[in-house]
Amino acid sequence: MENIIITNPERWGKIKEKFKTGDAQQLQVISDFDRTLTTNFIDGKKAPSLLGILREGNYLTADYSAKAQALADKYRPIEIDPLISIEEKKIAMEAWWRQHFDLLIASNLDKIEIEKALHQNSLSLRTGATEFFSFLQQRAIPLVIFSASGLGEEGIRFILKEKQLMFDNIFIVSNAFSWNEQGQALAVREPIIHSFNKDETVLQDFSGFNKIKERKNVILLGDTLGDIGMVKGLDYDNLIKIGFLNEEAEKSLEAFQQAYDLIILNDGSLEIVNNILKEIIL
Repeated sequence: MENIIITNPERWGKIKEKFKTGDAQQLQVISDFDRTLTTNFIDGKKAPSLLGILREGNYLTADYSAKAQALADKYRPIEIDPLISIEEKKIAMEAWWRQHFDLLIASNLDKIEIEKALHQNSLSLRTGATEFFSFLQQRAIPLVIFSASGLGEEGIRFILKEKQLMFDNIFIVSNAFSWNEQGQALAVREPIIHSFNKDETVLQDFSGFNKIKERKNVILLGDTLGDIGMVKGLDYDNLIKIGFLNEEAEKSLEAFQQAYDLIILNDGSLEIVNNILKEIIL
């Protein structure tokens, strides 16, 4: 497949054989959400993230969109530039997320508006997503969605419920708000998860950890270099890392090849992931 790069073919063959010696009860999948399980483009145009949907619509106060876009224009280039160090990215992303959460709360974010925005502007899951979710659910393989999304747990849960894919094998580790009785956001839960501190947000702290800790074969899905850190704190034996390189391919390919075992280019589908699952779970 021309959209697929296997970083080290010899190692790739060996690691798949190790996964085949296990079974479904030894496997778990840890995945980012925005631009990993969802597409990066829709009809040739850049797809909005969960937060982007709010930014582009009239769901909050009148000045929200311009202020949010200004933050994105400032910090997004830092996030995707492979020449900027991880430590510098962490500082910038912490600043971006905190400023944006403060802006959301000041802009009267509430649960009803989140649901309205996501219902009217549904994100596009990647081709093969329904098969992916169903395969894992049917075999009781945990799927940990580890997301730095600004709308966090509430937004992801709503999207999956609306698409009838919020199964009981799915665990969401993400940002979350505290709300008042009217459903308005009051504060964001600490610690804040952003795109480059997933290595500092240890999975032992989430409520479903006991259901995954004995599963020693891990498949990781991400679309940034920071997503590699999602496995920190897991005591695993075997790991397959699959990266979606959606943009800036020429600039970022070398760094992705150092980080991931398999790279999916050009906003590709989940079909290769589904094929891998079928191959290792006989």
